[in-house]
Amino acid sequence: MRRGLRGAMVWIALAIGVEGMAGAAWAQERESLTLPGAVEVALRSHPLVRAAASGGALAEAQLEEARRSRWPTIQLSETVTRGNNPVFAFGSLLEQGRFTQQNFFLPRLNNPEALTNFRVGVSMRMPVFDQRQASTRIRQAGLRREQAGTQTEQVAQRIRFEVIRTYYGLLLAQSRRQVTTESVRLAEADVEVSRNRVELGTAVAADLLAAEVQLSEVRQQQIEATGEELTALAALNTAMGIAIETPQVLAGELGARTFPLESQEGLLREALQRRPDVVRAGLAWESGQAGVRGARSEYLPRVDLFTSAGASRHDWINGSGDYTVGVSVTFQLLDAGRGARVAQARAAAEIASGERDHLQQQVRFEVVEARQRVQTAAERMVVAERTTERAGEALRIVQDRYREGLSTMTELLRAQTALTRARLQVLASRYDYYVGYAGLLLTTGQLTGVGPFVS
Repeated sequence: MRRGLRGAMVWIALAIGVEGMAGAAWAQERESLTLPGAVEVALRSHPLVRAAASGGALAEAQLEEARRSRWPTIQLSETVTRGNNPVFAFGSLLEQGRFTQQNFFLPRLNNPEALTNFRVGVSMRMPVFDQRQASTRIRQAGLRREQAGTQTEQVAQRIRFEVIRTYYGLLLAQSRRQVTTESVRLAEADVEVSRNRVELGTAVAADLLAAEVQLSEVRQQQIEATGEELTALAALNTAMGIAIETPQVLAGELGARTFPLESQEGLLREALQRRPDVVRAGLAWESGQAGVRGARSEYLPRVDLFTSAGASRHDWINGSGDYTVGVSVTFQLLDAGRGARVAQARAAAEIASGERDHLQQQVRFEVVEARQRVQTAAERMVVAERTTERAGEALRIVQDRYREGLSTMTELLRAQTALTRARLQVLASRYDYYVGYAGLLLTTGQLTGVGPFVS
């Protein structure tokens, strides 16, 4: 009996060694993927990064357009007109410099001959005071550019979180597969030992049946773990913005780690100051206030400078030039929609204010929830690690007793199941701790890198 059990343990050790050598060979053939490397690939390849960059370019173009609304408007025109309208004929002759004393002849004034007027002109109009509309557009466009910047930062932090979550999710899946694979090996060894003991008459057939049932159960767990690993690989590749079937060899591990945890007050302060969506909500409120000021400024007069120069010709060569320069001051005595536009601007500002306040309340709750999640995961991790140590010691004792015939197969299988469950709980609690801390950094707007996870 002892020889059979000892032989099974030697076979397990050799199998583990062979798999470790195969894994090492594969890792040498393919460069390992680190967490910083995965984040770098994601920030370079993810479609949302390109979309955020395009949003920033759009906001920059809108700001440039608003700034250039203060520039003068210059137009060049060429018109050709032919007719015998008395006013047109009289004026065209004057513009062309061909008006003579004979043109005062009444029949000719009343019934002029048809003539052609070629006129080329250049006109310029520049706002001197446009009721502060340009400054309002520039201010709002500048705020939209800042909002685009916060959107880009938010997208980057969200991508980092997704990469961290899926990276450690793949590590968790791989570790679970390894644990279930070791459980299968132990169960196979138990079946072999039980079969030998039944053949020797030192154990009943029920022990062999129980070991075979245990082997079937752990094989099912191994199949599920293998499928979860493939799914986790696809999730990581998706988070990185690359083909989902790309194979990966990860360089990290779900080891024991302790992250620094600030006080709740400090985290709330950081979140309200640094979270991109909170900053963006504040900028939206400022844009609404600028819109109200711009709408009110429509009650002020408008002042424009204008000038024009041109030449009128009766053919393509000969003609006479002229110019005009002036300033216009315009008062809108009646604009029925002006009051409504002011009311709309005020309503938009109130909406932005309400959304900002609601977001701040939501952020406070999210920070409290995320911090509590990290604390809970840390406590679970400590309990799970202690449970694993005790389960390992209990299995060792039961194995010794089983070799001496002082314990039953049922107790041995129960101890092995308890150890497997405890090891899986350790992995799950570490994963929750890692992802929970990343979520806390995301919630407070501090996930600007992955340094806490690799230092």
